Amino acid sequence: MLAAMTRLLTTDSDLAVALDALIAADPRLGAVRTTAGQPPLRRRAPGLEGLCAIVMGQQLSTASAAAIWRRFETAFAPFDAGRIRRCRATTLARLGLSAPKIRTVKAISTAVADGTIDLDSLADLAADEAHARLTGLHGVGPWTADIYLLFCLGHGDAWPAGDLALQEAIRIAFTLDARPTAKDMAALAEGWRPWRGVAAHLFWAYYHAVKKRDGAPAKPAEAARIIPGGGDGR
Repeated sequence: MLAAMTRLLTTDSDLAVALDALIAADPRLGAVRTTAGQPPLRRRAPGLEGLCAIVMGQQLSTASAAAIWRRFETAFAPFDAGRIRRCRATTLARLGLSAPKIRTVKAISTAVADGTIDLDSLADLAADEAHARLTGLHGVGPWTADIYLLFCLGHGDAWPAGDLALQEAIRIAFTLDARPTAKDMAALAEGWRPWRGVAAHLFWAYYHAVKKRDGAPAKPAEAARIIPGGGDGR
């Protein structure tokens, strides 16, 4: 097993070096890399903007997600937590946010504004602790937390065990009889610490190679043309 520590992925070179370390620890992944190729490092804006974008991206309609995000971004960029916290729910509803998403965005903004959470400093924490702090916010589920850690902070050990594309990629790669559950995925990835996030990038690339479509969650601006891999169902 790889020793547990916090590592960050900030460049494609970081990802390539980490992937070599991961495969050295689990040689089974060499065949996955052969099929997948070198996965790209997916990064988004950190902080309040990044977390709100992930929340907005979880819509039944990807086109709707993109449209809502454009309106929200136009209304609030540059993103100020106090301003969003003070915004009336009716105003947010006119932008297209559902009642649950309004509560989530307001809860996140309030926590940032009053110092309950520092979204950037989560990069310095172990993945499990950072995950717990994020999911302690109203409306932030496990998938949202891990996607934020992976894409917005470059956390090398975040592992979105509930992501459907990752589950399907692992089912195919390891010739499993059924798609693994989130609990199965958590257990399966224990030996990949501190590079579980690297494994996520690898298996998203593998999913793309075998399914011929992108399984990794898209930015809201891309959501109309890319199918997200999973979500918290909000």
